[in-house]
Amino acid sequence: QVRLAESGGGSVQAGGSLSLSCTVSGVDSSAYAMGWFRQAPGKQREGVASISTDGDTRYGDFVKGRFTISQDNVKNTMYLQMNDLKPEDTAMYYCAARADPFWSLRDILYKYWGQGTQVTVSS
Repeated sequence: QVRLAESGGGSVQAGGSLSLSCTVSGVDSSAYAMGWFRQAPGKQREGVASISTDGDTRYGDFVKGRFTISQDNVKNTMYLQMNDLKPEDTAMYYCAARADPFWSLRDILYKYWGQGTQVTVSS
């Protein structure tokens, strides 16, 4: 059974940083492209960052160099380092895995999802 579990969310003031983790079990994450998505109340889910199996990465336009996605294949864990957080970054953040080696910011292409972790940024 494939399971993805996010951790590291919380509350922070604008300009602060948070580091999210996503631990994958039941599948070798090195064979799957991974992604981070977020959904704010009343808004559609959007792609934050994605990483291919070869380490290539892609970010949503709104990231503007503030976030970094990475992956530790030994630990089967993906990370999202978020710096210079803004109130508009407030959302539930989800990690996801797709049975394909290439990154994508399209959520419909992902098969496995975590339960999400809340990020709240206050002004």
